[in-house]
Amino acid sequence: MSARPVLDVVIPVHNEEHTLPACVRRLAGHLHATFPYPFRITVADNASTDRTWDVALGLAAAMPEVSAVHLDRKGRGRALKAVWSASDAPILAYMDVDLSTDLDALWPLVAPLMSGHSDVAIGSRLARGARVVRGAKREVVSRAYNLILRAALGSRFSDAQCGFKAIRADVAAELLPLVEDPTWFFDTELLVLAERSGLRIHEVPVDWFDDPDSRVAIVQTALDDLRGVRRVRRGLRSGRLPVEDIRARIGRRPHEQQLAGRLVGQLWRFGGIGLASTVLHLGLFALLRPGLPSAQVANVLALFVATVFNTAANRRWTFGLRDRRRAGLQQAQGLLVFGITLVMTSAALGLLHVLAPGAGTGVQTLTIAVANMLSTAVRFAAMRWWIFRTPARPATAPATPASPPPSAPDPSNPAVPEPETTEMVRSVGQGGAAVGETLARQA
Repeated sequence: MSARPVLDVVIPVHNEEHTLPACVRRLAGHLHATFPYPFRITVADNASTDRTWDVALGLAAAMPEVSAVHLDRKGRGRALKAVWSASDAPILAYMDVDLSTDLDALWPLVAPLMSGHSDVAIGSRLARGARVVRGAKREVVSRAYNLILRAALGSRFSDAQCGFKAIRADVAAELLPLVEDPTWFFDTELLVLAERSGLRIHEVPVDWFDDPDSRVAIVQTALDDLRGVRRVRRGLRSGRLPVEDIRARIGRRPHEQQLAGRLVGQLWRFGGIGLASTVLHLGLFALLRPGLPSAQVANVLALFVATVFNTAANRRWTFGLRDRRRAGLQQAQGLLVFGITLVMTSAALGLLHVLAPGAGTGVQTLTIAVANMLSTAVRFAAMRWWIFRTPARPATAPATPASPPPSAPDPSNPAVPEPETTEMVRSVGQGGAAVGETLARQA
């Protein structure tokens, strides 16, 4: 096709000489019938040792909407990263060569990206409304893996590994340089980075039928994925992955703050953590008081431990901060609030000593509880508007015109440079407007 494609669908393949022709022809027929804009199907052969590359070249020669690229090293993630980085289409997608996902889900997948409503779109076999036919083993492994992602990385998307995804090109230009995995964990890493960067992920329930000829090594892939989870978790916690910088440029809101940003939700979480902190404080006070010379010493120690716990828990759960940046400073600010709380509770104990010099441990504990309730409002206000206040987003500079896009891949010169040496020429931050301009040119 001579016109610039709106959609580039990549099919990564390795030793698929028998499956590839039917897949490409079926996908092309579906797009011709349902997709009203120019498109491209790119076959990304990654280190096949059979006739897959010859088959791909034959399809590209016979079908103007098909192109083929070859990579010398194996890896689905490597192939996607290379082809997506070089594509000139504003919407990028990929699907597995077995077409396990019903193609009727393709238009619902890309439409929210074309409109600018969403940044990434994924097919989900675990979303409500999906219809899936597969063995019990794969079902258990898939659900267990997504539970691990929720527990370890706080992910909110329902299905990381379904081979049916799409992304806006400007978003891909931001995220792809950060994605390190060249194999099956590529999908998960991309989605976690997108979510942590405050991008909107659209999920499409799909009809999915398991491929009985699948050659994925489940055990080895699972182990590699777990290592990837650990690496990404460390990168996010250390601040090595600059998701906050990406959010400032093109993000909507960080996914934690989508959950924690509203005042009512913050109050509920703060109240729950405060209740746990109060129980910890009072329990430690009651435990330490008999062995210490005074109630004030027991109160200081118990309140210190409870405050460190309270600050860390509110940082993580109430205000949605998960990396380690500014964590030390925020703990120091929390200890300053601790000092204010200490003054309030100590003053309450002092007043009790004046009014009832012989009060027992029970009355002293009750007095501290009342003082803690009064100091809760001060603690919440300090955390929300001082300690964990979200910095104002800097003003966004006017978007500069996009550089001329690279030409479409040429079947006669199929080599695609590795992502590390591919120059990113797309402008960032134009989102759905770039797609709209492309569609307007096609009208």
